[in-house]
Amino acid sequence: MPDRLLLRLSPDGGLTWLRQAGAARVASASAPGLPPASALESAGEIVVLVPSEDVLLTEAKLSARNRAQLLQALPYAVEDQLLAPVEELHFAASSGNGDQVGVAVVARAKLRAWLDTLGAAGIRPDILIPDALALPAGQGRASALIEEGRAVVRLAAWSSFACTLAELPGWLAQAQAANALAPLTVHDFRAAPALALPVPVAGYQDRQRDPLAFLAAAFDDTASSSSRPWAGRGPGRETINLLEGEFTARHRAARGARWWRIAAALAAAVVVLAIANLGFDVLRLSRASARMDTLAQEAVHKAFPDIDAAQLARLSPEQLMRGRLDRLRGGAESSGLLRVLAQIAPVLGTNSPTLIQTRGMEYRNGTLELALRTRDVAMLDSVRERLATVPGLKAEVTAANPGADGVDGRIRINGSAP
Repeated sequence: MPDRLLLRLSPDGGLTWLRQAGAARVASASAPGLPPASALESAGEIVVLVPSEDVLLTEAKLSARNRAQLLQALPYAVEDQLLAPVEELHFAASSGNGDQVGVAVVARAKLRAWLDTLGAAGIRPDILIPDALALPAGQGRASALIEEGRAVVRLAAWSSFACTLAELPGWLAQAQAANALAPLTVHDFRAAPALALPVPVAGYQDRQRDPLAFLAAAFDDTASSSSRPWAGRGPGRETINLLEGEFTARHRAARGARWWRIAAALAAAVVVLAIANLGFDVLRLSRASARMDTLAQEAVHKAFPDIDAAQLARLSPEQLMRGRLDRLRGGAESSGLLRVLAQIAPVLGTNSPTLIQTRGMEYRNGTLELALRTRDVAMLDSVRERLATVPGLKAEVTAANPGADGVDGRIRINGSAP
């Protein structure tokens, strides 16, 4: 758990501070004056206790659907308790369950003066509460903190007052007469003897030391009680914080927003780099494709010298090769070398190579000349007859030259569509 820095602003403007460190919130001794910069930087939470003399603490019964409506209705709910115009006051509320809420009221000018004083010292608080709320209360007890010339009394969860020591007996008597005073525990931080009070006292602890350390411990105890009238963030905790509405502390969120902006900028940079890399790959592949097209055109032109530059510019190498293959297959024409060869292959393939040998062939203008070697003239004529029976083919023997190893003959085949 991060450190908490607890500060107390006195009515005369003086500051005392202490640091609560670790998960156990171990408090150091308080020190007067401004905390060092190192303490401010390491603090995960800054809580400032302000004089309760300047804050009206009360409660009201309100029903609102959301927080914004609740804050809008607060001034009218406690208007009969106010001495100053509503426009000059700032209102904060607890976040308790049900319709009953605690209300804190302070003059806007006073709240701005506190924040300006703290800001001039480099202190930006997360929580600002009256020091009376750090006193123990609830469960049928009241607490009083007595210092030199000043007393702060918390009568109940949302009821308190602060006064001079001379005024304290009168205020306590009025609270008792109004049946608003629970058994009182007094914490006296003066070196003087105990005060004589006109009300029953459940406990009197005199000659105490370090009031801020006491308030820090009581602050944590109050935070863990059922009422929880402080500005904690845990689930189920009832909260009150003067820094609400237009005075909401935003520096923590601004720090987080800054990191989010940095993360967003880094993400945008990654996207830009990815797009740039993709564009580079597209450019590289397009150049490689252009080189491949050039090599393919050169290969086609080398294979078919009769293809001119105009044809290469108009048609792709693939289209040119497909056209040439279609022409070799015959395409839509009446004859073609590949088609004729496919027709005569079954005839020539049924004979043993020892009886018929293909010595060569020549294809020109739809006519195929086969050069064969057969055993004798009769075998040559037999091949011609079988070729002539193939639908669409005409075959004739154009040469027969007997030799020592057989007859060298030629058969002319004219192919037409079957």
